[in-house]
Amino acid sequence: MPTALTTYLAGSTGPWRVDSITPVVGEGLPVAAWIDIVEGPLGQQPSGTVWALRGLTSNIRYTTRAEVDTLAERQEGLGRPRCTRAALIPIRKAGSWWSLAQDERRDLLEEQSHHISVGLEYLPAVARRLHHSRDLGEPFDFLTWFEYAPEDSARFDDLLGRLRGTAEWSYVDREVDVRLSRDDQD
Repeated sequence: MPTALTTYLAGSTGPWRVDSITPVVGEGLPVAAWIDIVEGPLGQQPSGTVWALRGLTSNIRYTTRAEVDTLAERQEGLGRPRCTRAALIPIRKAGSWWSLAQDERRDLLEEQSHHISVGLEYLPAVARRLHHSRDLGEPFDFLTWFEYAPEDSARFDDLLGRLRGTAEWSYVDREVDVRLSRDDQD
């Protein structure tokens, strides 16, 4: 996957209506009405922006070749017309996570927590894109964007519940759950 910059702008305009902003661990984010998504460099930040979060898509990390291939086979793209629900979940991990070696993080992520294999169970209903923000000096290490159909909302909540109960998640020291919706595009 080529590296691409994405900015999530919270404010008074955008295609995604903010239904809720819930702090899960640590400090939340200010209230906003809409989210706009800008792919690529952002010139001047629009007036009325309440907050902006940036992240880069990059190569898939912590995965084996078999996992990458399975993800590619099962994952459907974002922007599907029936997927009128979304979640933006910014996450920051504690310094103790980053002091681990790559193989130790992989062990916690998949061998102990089964993060990838659990996520695969929810494809293709829940599409996702991960953005890396840590090296950009952002307040979060990762931004995860999910899209799903309204009838898959309970499955999405189940996915989050399972992931939040893992050993890997014990390293999260800030997480915000931003739920969004948009009107049907049919």
